[in-house]
Amino acid sequence: MKSTAKIIVGLTLTGLLGACSVHKPASINVAVKPHAQVARKAYYSAPLRLPGQWTVADILQDYGAYTSRKLNPYFVKAKVSYPPREVTFIALKAEKKLELWAKDNGEFRFIRDYHIQAASGMAGPKLRQGDKQVPEGVYGIAGLNPNSHYHLSMKINYPNEFDLFHAGQEGRVNPGSDIFIHGKAVSIGCLAIGDEAIEELFVLTAQVGAENVKVVIAPHDPRVYPLQADSGKFPKWTPELYSIISREIKALSPVVKSAKTRF
Repeated sequence: MKSTAKIIVGLTLTGLLGACSVHKPASINVAVKPHAQVARKAYYSAPLRLPGQWTVADILQDYGAYTSRKLNPYFVKAKVSYPPREVTFIALKAEKKLELWAKDNGEFRFIRDYHIQAASGMAGPKLRQGDKQVPEGVYGIAGLNPNSHYHLSMKINYPNEFDLFHAGQEGRVNPGSDIFIHGKAVSIGCLAIGDEAIEELFVLTAQVGAENVKVVIAPHDPRVYPLQADSGKFPKWTPELYSIISREIKALSPVVKSAKTRF
């Protein structure tokens, strides 16, 4: 699952050429939605770029106006300015759902949710390279990859300090790495949300700033029923992890039904 190119955080990032562990030939042309293409022709003609040459700025140029038009009505309904100041993604493995929450100067509000089209593994934290588990925990965005084999991708900072501490305590020398939220509908250890969704979240993250985005990944929704760790199946520190995850999610919305209204 190693990439052939180095991630550089920021608008000049050309990043990893792959996400997850299956690599496919990269396409020279990035598909541009008709709305974005029409708007672009009036003032911007993108040069031919070889695989690996796209930047975050290029993606914002091609997709920014189009995805912003799609997202803005959800923000208007939630009474949050667009782009917001901070964003939190809540990924729920059992429900195969990724929720988008955002805030400006007030409290976090639910914006909308997306279907997770593919995510391997089962309930429980990721422990080692190759276990095909989607991690569980509270993460940040480590980088944006405009040259992903899965259309676009955002790398989360797994393993974080919590993961590394417990891996060290247990002598696990290779807890894994290169975990992404990306497009398409296939994944090994990552969260695949489809091309339309990743375009929206990639652009939003670039506009807000990766440092202002949090990713919370849970085995299921703790607002519906509590997170409980099987003592015979999960590591002994899993209850601590689930307590942290539950606090993060319930701080945004203690009760599911009162927090979310579909647009």
